[in-house]
Formats: sequence, C-alpha cells, structure tokens
Amino acid sequence: MTLMFNLKNISKTYGDDTLFQDLSFDFKLNEKLGMIGMNGSGKSTLLKLIAGLVQPDTGELIARAGLKFVYLPQEDSLDPGRTIEEHLYNCLINSTFDEKERHRIVQKALGETGFPDPNLTASALSGGWKKKLAVTRAICCRPDLLLMDEPTNHLDIGGILWLEEILKSARFSFIVVSHDRSFLENVCLDIMEIGHYYPTGYFKIQGQYKKFEKERQNFLIAQEKQQVSLAGKMRREDEWLKQGAKARSTKAKYRIEQAENLRMELSAIKERTKATATLDIDFDSTGRRTKALLRAYHLKKIINGKQLFSDITFELGPGFVLGVVGENGTGKSTFLSILEKKIQPDEGKVEWVQELKLACFDQNRSKLNPKTSLKDALNPAGGDSVNYKGNSIHIVTWAKRFLFMPDQLDMPVKKLSGGEKARILLANIMLTPCDVLLLDEPTNDLDILSLEVLEESIRQFAGAVVIVSHDRYLMDKVCHRILYLDPASNAHFFANFDQVIKHRQTFMEKPGKIKKIEKKKQDRIISFSFKDKFELDHIEEKILGAETEVEKITGKLQEVDIMSNIDQMNHFCSLLKDAQERVHELYERWEYLEAKKEGQSL
Repeated sequence: MTLMFNLKNISKTYGDDTLFQDLSFDFKLNEKLGMIGMNGSGKSTLLKLIAGLVQPDTGELIARAGLKFVYLPQEDSLDPGRTIEEHLYNCLINSTFDEKERHRIVQKALGETGFPDPNLTASALSGGWKKKLAVTRAICCRPDLLLMDEPTNHLDIGGILWLEEILKSARFSFIVVSHDRSFLENVCLDIMEIGHYYPTGYFKIQGQYKKFEKERQNFLIAQEKQQVSLAGKMRREDEWLKQGAKARSTKAKYRIEQAENLRMELSAIKERTKATATLDIDFDSTGRRTKALLRAYHLKKIINGKQLFSDITFELGPGFVLGVVGENGTGKSTFLSILEKKIQPDEGKVEWVQELKLACFDQNRSKLNPKTSLKDALNPAGGDSVNYKGNSIHIVTWAKRFLFMPDQLDMPVKKLSGGEKARILLANIMLTPCDVLLLDEPTNDLDILSLEVLEESIRQFAGAVVIVSHDRYLMDKVCHRILYLDPASNAHFFANFDQVIKHRQTFMEKPGKIKKIEKKKQDRIISFSFKDKFELDHIEEKILGAETEVEKITGKLQEVDIMSNIDQMNHFCSLLKDAQERVHELYERWEYLEAKKEGQSL
C-alpha cells in the first residue's frame, strides 16, 4: 500500500521531559488512525510534527510529495470578527479550485453542517458551533490527510454524532487524537497508543478500539510475566556471581556478559512497567444504607423564558448510578445544581435524607483558586499531611497518588493543565466521606487510563452517583439508568446510550428534516403541473427509501470483515457518499416542488 509518510528515529525533548525517543512508524494511504496516550505523552506534539509545525530534535519525517496535510488544533483558531461564510471562503483562497467550485464547496458545507446563520461572526458562536466551524473549514480545504487533536471537545452528543458520520464516509486519510473511546470505536480502523511502557515507544493494531483494548491488555500481561521471569533468572545469576568464578575461563566471561545483558534487559522492562502508573481513585462513602438517599418529584425548570426540562421524577439509593445527557443548553448543569441545593426548581421538589452528605465535581473548576499552590489545593486543610479514611498521609505521597511529582507542589494552580486540575478536584472529593457524588463532566481532559480508573472507582463507590458526561463508553459501563434531557420534548429515562441515540434519531432528526425544510425565495413564478404534483406526492417515499439505503450502507461499514478489508471499505464508502448525495438532491427537489406549488417567486 502507498505510504503517505514515514517517521524515522524521531526524538523530541522539552527541558527534562523526553516525549519520545527513536520513534519510527509508517502511515499509509487511506488509513484512519486513532491515537491515544497518557496526558503528557506527546500526542499533540506528534501531530504538530507530522503537520510540519514542530521540528524533531533528531530523526526525520519523509512525506510523499504533493500531498496536502491539514492540522486541526485542540483549541480553535478562528478570527472572531469573520462570519461563518467568510471563514469557509478564506480557507480556499490559495486553493487550485476556480470561483465556481469554491462557491459549490462552501454552500454545500453550509447546508450539510446546518449553521443557524452563515452571516454570524465567530464571536457569536457557542463552543460547540465554533468546533463545528473549525472542523468544516478543515474539511473544505480538501485534505489528503487530516490531523485532528481532540475534535470532540466542546461538542454535545449531537455534534459528536455529526462528526462521526463525516469521518465514517471520509475519502481522506486521518489521524485523530481523542479520549472518547466510543468515537474511536466508531470511526477508526487502526488504533495506536504512544507511551514509554512499550519497547518501540508505541503499540499499534489493525482494528477498532475494543479489539485494541484486548490486545493491549494481553501485551501488558505478557510484559509483566516477562519481568517476573527475568527477575528470577537475574536472582540465579547474582547468586552465581557472588560465588566468584573459580577460573576466568572463556565460558565464565561469557556468562558474566550474559548476566550483564540480562540486568540491562530487566532494568529496561522495569522502567517501562513503572511508566504505566495511573491515578489511584477511591471515593469514600459514609456507608449509610438508607433505601432512598434522595427523591425527586416532577422537577421543572425554566430559565429566561425557556423550559429546560419538566416532570422529572426519580429516586437514588446506595450503589445506584444515574447518568445525565443532552445537547448543550438543555439544563444538565442546572439539574445538578437543583440536586446540590444551590437553586430551586420552578415546579416539583427534592427530598434529601436527613444530614445527607454531598460531594460535587464542578466542570468549570470554579472551586479551585488559580493563585494557590498545588500543595495547598491538594490539602485545603493545610499542613504537610492529609487525613484520608482516618489515616495521615504525607502530601508528597498523596500528590504521587494523583500523578504529581514533588517538584510540582509549589506550582500555582493556574499553570496546571485541564487534566491536572481535574485530578485535584477528584483528590479533594476523596478526602470527605459522602452519600451522593454529583459529577459534572469529570471526564474532560482525562486520558484513557485515568478514565478506566475513574470508571472502576464509580462502580466501587457504596453511595449514589449522578454523572453528567458525553462519554458514551464510560456511561454505558457505570450507569444503571440514563436521563436524556430532550430539547424537543419531555425528558426520558433509558437503559443505555444506544437507546438514547435511537430515540434522538427517531424523534428529532427525521421529523426535523421533514418539518423544518426552509423555502428559498427565487426570482420568477413557474406553473405547478400535474406531473409536478405526482412527483411531490411520492417524493417523501423516495426520501425515506434513500435514507434507508444510507443506514444500510452505514451498517455494512460497521461490519468487522469489511472494516478489515481496505478495498471493501473504499467500495462502501463510495456507495455511502453517492447515497448521501442522493438524499441531499431529493430534499432539494422537494423544497423546489413545494415552493413551485405555492406559487412563490422562484
């Protein structure tokens, strides 16, 4: 298969921190690669290096001539004064497309993305719409390789599903850095993790994320067994060396050299094992066994005249985990604030068991003082030790539990990354026993290894948990029920995230397409013939048939046999693009016929 680029013995160091050393791998045409790794492992740097924005300390990147690489950073770089339409046109200024083709590309992108108004400036957009604009602009550039750094950040569930559909049918290659495991499972055909715990600096498989999880686990188990085996051999060699060779024979010298090589191999594998250190989270419960810790009856909330939710009734008991999901602006954080007793519902009530103890994770990190030191943030009570479950733990040991090094303790909180701030909040929650955990987007900025630890901690917590998150992978693993705050109707409870998505598709997307088709103003009146009437009467059937075909092909693209066969993937991706274009054409035709029927200016 044709190579797009080749990394040869790449090394990159910042200060005393070596991100990667002698890293080498190939990337082939049509690859769709998901890249993961612990925070600070160098994922973002590696993307910038491939994009040519950062140079390696050693080694080289050899890229195929004539290919267009487009880099989509984690933080969107949008001109706040430019309109949506201007951003899309400006990215094509230096392209080889003529004016007519540029116009077609932009107008098609505007239609498919569904921007509320193409004349809005970037400064007027929410975080989710800014991310959509940044993604759309990158795709309008017609890349051969799209490099994306955490593209699901700021996107709600609707935005994530939108991006998934784009990438599933993409005709370009891409590398995406993400901690959203469901997203990786759905769009990536290969997964690669970079980290010092691998001999080559990375571990890569052909297959989706769930397959990667199994193979990664098998590899790490084998590496641990190898360490145990080497340690046993080294003990025997050490005993022999202590006895001293009776004669410095050639055989004895050879065994001494073998022992030294064995020692070096064992040392290297110990260093790799040490690099897999993860968060140590263990939420402390009061142990209260009351049947119901919290009961809510017919909750309703209206803000600025907009109803966020209504008629929500539920009960929380020990060991129960309730997930809360919804589009941006549907009131998820407001819902948690009601449970936290910070605000009152407009209708309904919440009953808390007497002396209920709540612990809250704030997605905005507002409880952290940016000027305070890491040491003081980790130990709000002050001093050199924290009290955890009745035991005194030195602050250095406590910090290491959350992957902080001793030399970071004097660092101000404002200089820490988002993931590091999240770890401080988790540490603070652990210090106080509670009955109910209220977690508002705790997964933001955490790497996958930390997410796995968080999942296990939630499952093991003896109290109740209410968690707001778009992380479908985590929610399906920990939640007993999921509350979906539906912007189109009343809130609903579901057993898992798949049910949420099916509900959303059934009651929001398809009716929306049919009921919300906007009629364009045209310049002249055209008569509405009998033939037009016949076509209009039957066009809805054609649309439904075309959409069914899109769903059918999308389903084929999920099949393991097809995903592992690049030729089959290309074939079905081509079919999917044609089917989607057919749907788009039918909607445009329907709109035209409706306008024609009503005698509007066409």
